[in-house]
Amino acid sequence: MTSVTGTSGEDRSDYTRTESVHIRRRSQRLLAGLMHPVRGHLALAAVVLVVSTALRVIGPSLIAYGIDNALPAVIEHADWLPTVGVFLVYALSAIGGAALIGWYVLVAARLTQAVMLDLRTRIFRHTQRLSLEFHESYTSGRIISRQTSDLDSIRELLDGGLNELVSGVLYGGFTLIALLLIDVQSGLILVVMGLPLALLMRWFYRRSQLVYRESRVVSAKVIVKFVETMTGIRAVKAFRTEDRDDREFGELSEDYRAVNMRSMRLFGTFEPGLMAVSAVTLAAVLLWGGMRVSTGALEVGVLLAAVLYVRNFFSPLQEVAMFLNQYQSAAAALEKVSGVLEEEPSVPDPQRPASLPAASGHVRFEDVEFGYGNGRTILPHLSLDIPAGQTIALVGTTGAGKSTLAKLVSRFYDPTRGRITLDGIDLRELSPADLRRAIVMVTQEAYLFSGTVADNIALGKPDATLEQIQAAARAVGADAFIQALPDGYDTDVNKRGGRVSAGQRQLISFARAFLADPAVLILDEATASLDIPSERLVQEALQTLLAERTAIIIAHRLSTVAIADRVLVMEHGEVIEDDTPDALIAGTGKFAQLHAAWRESLV
Repeated sequence: MTSVTGTSGEDRSDYTRTESVHIRRRSQRLLAGLMHPVRGHLALAAVVLVVSTALRVIGPSLIAYGIDNALPAVIEHADWLPTVGVFLVYALSAIGGAALIGWYVLVAARLTQAVMLDLRTRIFRHTQRLSLEFHESYTSGRIISRQTSDLDSIRELLDGGLNELVSGVLYGGFTLIALLLIDVQSGLILVVMGLPLALLMRWFYRRSQLVYRESRVVSAKVIVKFVETMTGIRAVKAFRTEDRDDREFGELSEDYRAVNMRSMRLFGTFEPGLMAVSAVTLAAVLLWGGMRVSTGALEVGVLLAAVLYVRNFFSPLQEVAMFLNQYQSAAAALEKVSGVLEEEPSVPDPQRPASLPAASGHVRFEDVEFGYGNGRTILPHLSLDIPAGQTIALVGTTGAGKSTLAKLVSRFYDPTRGRITLDGIDLRELSPADLRRAIVMVTQEAYLFSGTVADNIALGKPDATLEQIQAAARAVGADAFIQALPDGYDTDVNKRGGRVSAGQRQLISFARAFLADPAVLILDEATASLDIPSERLVQEALQTLLAERTAIIIAHRLSTVAIADRVLVMEHGEVIEDDTPDALIAGTGKFAQLHAAWRESLV
């Protein structure tokens, strides 16, 4: 068997090509899926664009007819009918083409907005449904980048770039056909000059592909650095890392400037090359056409039309080049977006969920083994029975597996082996609605969403009345400080005057959990940010509110453990002590040592 380190460069190259093909096909599938619901609008836009382009292309041919036929009829026979006919057809084609272009812009705008709405909604819904494992490894800055700069690149492509490409290609194709119809020789000159033009376009496409892929990577790094610095601004201020962050952000910004300069230099080389090919082609057509006009083999009007067609052929190519710029940026963005949408939840919903209308709260671990990703095993073989209505406290050093146990009960993760049941039903088989209604976790990171205090308390029970919200707040001792806020329960937590402290946020999260009324309540270091008076208020509330539900409390403060019916001391993912608080304190084990050290710290 060949090891990874022994893989040859050729094998790695094959793998890279295979991966690149997979990414490209993944992006194409996403694009096809987005276009399928709007295929009717797409067909209409195509028809309108084809007809409008055809109307725009006939102009030089009408001019040639007017010079070579209508004008002599006026001079020689005073016959104005051909001239009037040319005028009317030219005017109608110009007005009709303009009207159709206007219609096309509206149809294309509707198409773009429909696709962007679909894509933006897909990303939001999908990332919400992905498991906690994804969000703990995929930084918030990268997620924000997918929803902002990446979607903006795709929108710009659909909004203008794609229109420019399609109209440019159609206009160029129709122009070449028209040129071949009125003068084959001029058309052949254009075809021959298409070879250096194709080589120039190919070079530009390949170089821009590399530059714009790098641009997306560097752009994402800039966004991630900014978001992480602003999100962790308290740590930045606390550890005085402003200078280091300034230096790192400056380096990333410099990289972004450098890659943008490379893209500008690339376009600065392409555009003069395009102008040179255009000028040589136009000169060749004019020279050869002039020679034929002098011998009477070609009419002046046809030569003028040929010159106009050659000029018109090259004029949209710059827009096509701009499309290539946008395309590279959008293609890289689409690859990243499709990568997120291809992610599968590591904790999938059951295909045939079992219902649990009224849970009693009996939790069992049956020979559970668990480890994060490919890392070390956190819980080697845990078997545990938590009867309904019992309050247990998990105690142990950092890394002992306490929070992991809580995340497994909440089904943020699934066991690697074994199973966890609620009232005899495997959590993997339980319907998501029943699971979230039956089990609620309150963590140390109490997060408040935009809106009022009442909205935040009612998060898990949006149909709750104000009286029920107030009752939940009173139960955890939060009512007094909420009433003291500028607008009481209607205070916007994100507006001036509505700011609340860390302890107050935690009390609001307690009220939120109690209002949800779960059968199993998990408190993961939930009292860590509370001061001593607030913690005592919460402990008093817990003694009554946890009396008829299963509760799992994780706390380093041993004062919180006193309200538990049972204490589990964990070490290296195993339960090494299991008894009532009083029995463990009276013993000589790990918990007794921790309790004694805690008592000494109070002296």
